[in-house]
Amino acid sequence: MNQDSNSRPESNSTAPTVLTVRVEPDERFVDRSIAAVRALDRGERPDEYHGVSLRDADELGRLLSANNVELLRTIAREEPDSIRELCRLVDRDIRQVSDNLAELEALGIVELQQDGRAKRPRFEYDEIDIRVPIGDDAETDPAPA
Repeated sequence: MNQDSNSRPESNSTAPTVLTVRVEPDERFVDRSIAAVRALDRGERPDEYHGVSLRDADELGRLLSANNVELLRTIAREEPDSIRELCRLVDRDIRQVSDNLAELEALGIVELQQDGRAKRPRFEYDEIDIRVPIGDDAETDPAPA
């Protein structure tokens, strides 16, 4: 998993914030990053982009599991103060929720902020846009839906 440097949204924005998840090899991520830096060097401002790159469909499948989607929706909607509070909200065991959160954190999707003895789960997005190249042209970005 790779995370673009400007992947966290600014919390003062009122527009919906979209997390773009791309399935792409590491080389493609590096190429896009280099292109963005070169554009900055030319004085151009790249489009605002909040995203992560996943290496393969297996990582994407883990992200999109029913349990993970439920956690993301609950975190975004309820803004729980701790993992234990999140467990109560989704009516699941703390071990299961902790495992799912660790996976989502490793993928760069959620952030676990230390708050005293508790960890506060954060997901600051309104939508997830999934981009998966298909077919012979798999090395280029797919057109937005």
